[in-house]
Amino acid sequence: MARVTVEDCIDKVENRFELVLLAGHRARLIAGGQPLLVDRDNDKNPVVALREIADTAIKADDLKEDLIHSLQKHVEVDEPEPEPVPLLTNDGSDGDVAFDRMTEEDLLRGLEGLAPPVDNTEDEGE
Repeated sequence: MARVTVEDCIDKVENRFELVLLAGHRARLIAGGQPLLVDRDNDKNPVVALREIADTAIKADDLKEDLIHSLQKHVEVDEPEPEPVPLLTNDGSDGDVAFDRMTEEDLLRGLEGLAPPVDNTEDEGE
């Protein structure tokens, strides 16, 4: 195959600027170690990339998506919407929600039981 020109690829990618971007991206992928899809024939990476596009060894749409993905800094992830939390009303009707009631004395007794023991070893040594 003779040297590939832009005219050989223009029927695959109509916009010449886009063709240059796609071929450049593919050439960088080849330089990065991705396997060749056509024979090299002693050509440099940009020419091999153009030949791949001309031979439709790689789809221009796939290459375009890969280029866009490589340029993105923030990839948006679809997360599930949070489920709405039912509002708690203070109108006196309990509905389906049940609350535990505790007196202040019960709370203080519970807190006293959770208090750590006082360390009296310092006082005994004096």
